[in-house]
Amino acid sequence: MKVNVQAVNFNVDRKLVDFVQERMDRLEKYYDKIVSADVFLKVENMSDKENKFVEIKINVPGDDFLVKKHCKTFEEAVEISAESLERLLVKRKEKIRDHI
Repeated sequence: MKVNVQAVNFNVDRKLVDFVQERMDRLEKYYDKIVSADVFLKVENMSDKENKFVEIKINVPGDDFLVKKHCKTFEEAVEISAESLERLLVKRKEKIRDHI
């Protein structure tokens, strides 16, 4: 799967990009027709500790899924977003299977 990682308001390091790629690749286990994923990593300048925002858009044939989360770290936000996407993809797969 093609994963586009875009960082807003900061420079992303290679380790974080590799983590995101690995986590997004695991989603193919739940739904194998994923075309691509767009991952936006943002840092908001706030006094709040949870200032890391992750927005993931998954492109599948006929649909797009968008999940937004914010946490203390990008890794935690990506992990929580991926878990939400897993549930969405499983629902999508079951819905398609029911129509066949």
